[in-house]
Amino acid sequence: MTAFVEVSSVAGALFLPADLVRPVPLTEQQWADRRLLTCTAEDFAVLDADGAVEAVAAARRLRARADAAEARAVARLAAVRGRDSSVAKEVALEARISETAAATRIARGTDLVHRMPLLLAAMDAGDIEGFPAGKIVEATAMLDNSQARQVDELLAAKLVSGRLQFTDPYSLVRATRRLVENVDPDGQSTRARKARAGRKVVLTPQDNGMATLSADLPAEVAASAYARVDAMARRLRNGGDHRSLEQLRADVYAALLLGQDPGAGAPRAAAVVFLHMPIDTALTMSDTGCELAGYGPLPAAIAREIMTNPNSMIRKVLTDPASGAVRDLGRTRRRPSAFLRDFVAARDRECATPGCHRPAQRCDFDHLQEWGDLGITSDTNGGAKCERDHYRKDQPGWTLTHHPGSGTSTITTPTGRTYTKTIQPITEPKPAQSTPDIPRPRPHAPHPTPASAPRGSGGRRLSS
Repeated sequence: MTAFVEVSSVAGALFLPADLVRPVPLTEQQWADRRLLTCTAEDFAVLDADGAVEAVAAARRLRARADAAEARAVARLAAVRGRDSSVAKEVALEARISETAAATRIARGTDLVHRMPLLLAAMDAGDIEGFPAGKIVEATAMLDNSQARQVDELLAAKLVSGRLQFTDPYSLVRATRRLVENVDPDGQSTRARKARAGRKVVLTPQDNGMATLSADLPAEVAASAYARVDAMARRLRNGGDHRSLEQLRADVYAALLLGQDPGAGAPRAAAVVFLHMPIDTALTMSDTGCELAGYGPLPAAIAREIMTNPNSMIRKVLTDPASGAVRDLGRTRRRPSAFLRDFVAARDRECATPGCHRPAQRCDFDHLQEWGDLGITSDTNGGAKCERDHYRKDQPGWTLTHHPGSGTSTITTPTGRTYTKTIQPITEPKPAQSTPDIPRPRPHAPHPTPASAPRGSGGRRLSS
């Protein structure tokens, strides 16, 4: 029996014998995505909300596959031409981008093809676009080829296990940095010290009489500075100032730099940032697991320097060795205590809503079951939510859930789509260890006595 294969185009479809064509395996979803390219303005004009969001999803998948195809194309062109500097020029002309941007795409494509094939496969599947994939590639740029492939495999394993999701590219990049640290801890510390030596302030002119003043600073310094500016801006807004929060932050920032009075003081704890560090790392027994809330992993050597700073405050956080999660804590009052707020901030580390990464210490304490609905004030009924998402959960059509025990949050949109986020544990879960069999003494064996204790023991008996 002759097998036939469908060959389609905008003009229609043909069914040809399989031995005459080389079929390209396409899933049902890929066929549906391709139909988006034939839609007209009139087709989009009649879409309902669900159809419009599905069109956005299809466009995202098509961009991801197109980015994967471009990565392979530029990598092949670079391989054919070798180190010819004209490659970037030709790509720039054809892609209608700058030569610098073309060189970046060539480097990204080459790394995806030769160093991170599993990430490239995810682009083929429509799971991640070229821009976030490029950020992941950048995070591995300092590794050799074997180390980069190891990170690629570890990242893919986390995605398969469900510990990471493609829906949150920021978390993917942060997880990649953590894997890079695990794969090359010594190199990470060296690179961090070199980067800190390159701290600087840059003034960049912008359009319409504006300019951008930016500073490259150590992560903990930048996080503390931003937290202080944010706290002062919020105090002004809560005091009745009609400027937007973004405008207030910019004005407070400028006033502080110019030595002027910004109009509001900052709470003493406003510039506090949370640095999580396993006890074995603090004792120099390990060099992994350090993370700055709202930023991501830090090299252990840098984290220990922060810990030993005279202005640092050390607080113990107990975690479950089996899951890596912070242990439970409860309270029975309407307003969470400062201790409970700190505990939830240490546990969640950032806003629990999928897609948001605001540090938890600058978030609200949200009652998962409202206080008016007999919800208690405890860690099991509380979570960190930024002000915007705290209000959003009460808006029509939106549903936000958070399970503190598993660290899993979901958000359901008005069109019925659900997105999930899982908070990574502070410490990596440790495998359960079986208790070794303890040999029992034979019935006829005599028990040692102080008199028969070996010399050098001091005559002390040891018992368990």
